[in-house]
Amino acid sequence: MKIIPFFLCFLFFSTLLSLSLSELCNPYDKKVLLKIKQSLNNPYLLASWNPQTDCCNWYCVECDLKTNRITSLTMFSDKELSGQIPAEVGDLPFLETLEFRKLPNLTGPIQPSIAKLKNLKFLRLSWTNLSGLVPDFLSQLKNLTFLDLSFNNLSGSIPSSLSLLPNLGALHLDRNKLTGPIPYSFGMFHGNVPSLYLSHNRLSGKIPASLDNMDFTAIDLSRNMLEGDASMLFGSNKTTGEVDLSRNRLQFDLSKVEFPKSLARLDLNHNEITGSIPVGLTAVDDLQFLNLSYNRLCGKIPVGGKLQSFDYSAYFHNRCLCGAPLQSCK
Repeated sequence: MKIIPFFLCFLFFSTLLSLSLSELCNPYDKKVLLKIKQSLNNPYLLASWNPQTDCCNWYCVECDLKTNRITSLTMFSDKELSGQIPAEVGDLPFLETLEFRKLPNLTGPIQPSIAKLKNLKFLRLSWTNLSGLVPDFLSQLKNLTFLDLSFNNLSGSIPSSLSLLPNLGALHLDRNKLTGPIPYSFGMFHGNVPSLYLSHNRLSGKIPASLDNMDFTAIDLSRNMLEGDASMLFGSNKTTGEVDLSRNRLQFDLSKVEFPKSLARLDLNHNEITGSIPVGLTAVDDLQFLNLSYNRLCGKIPVGGKLQSFDYSAYFHNRCLCGAPLQSCK
């Protein structure tokens, strides 16, 4: 009669032991994740974060199969999640990906504890209501290959120390309220030359001459208050694919510019650019988009290449441009 209760107890404890052995999640990481959930006021997005289950199976996280440590934390597209980035995110030492995106009620500054994440490769904090400065401590994250802080309310100047990130492939600071000049150091990136996106800010001053040293795959400085010369961004020896300098106050002679043959998109509209369209632009065979409108260009549009494949809107509102697709020259 006593054998059955003993068997049930044995079965119960062996089941618990089996469950504990089958759980992949590192207990320290699990404890940190539960603190993050609590700091965010237990949002519905994190409903799967049940302490009785394996955290490697929770929504918004990923585990490394070899180490069983949390390597990815991504939260996105949730209007209900509110508060600030929890300080505890810095207590996940194996984190390689951190993403908070499309969270309109996420506020406050960029969390300083992120500086502790020395293994971080991908950092995206975008489409939120984060405010304050772009922190200088981001330059300590030497393994970063992608940094996206776009579509926020960040203000102040761009820290020059970001050029110290040796592995950066793309830098997105666009759609904020950043002021001041483009750092001179952005012409001296250590290691990779990242695609650079600084559009829709309040940047002013001249584009640093040091950028002549950089061969950007893509560069977007549009919708700022930049002045002066931008010709250093071009060159026949470069491999740049996209350049958008539209809606600034740039003044330079376009006829003296040599364009890379790799150029696919060129937008210079709404500036104060003078000169004529250089014949060399006809040699850019892969040009897919062109807008030179609202400048002070003159002369005949060269015939050849892709230049006649764009309609009049790519050229109109210039001082005295003529030739197809505009009216013929007199």
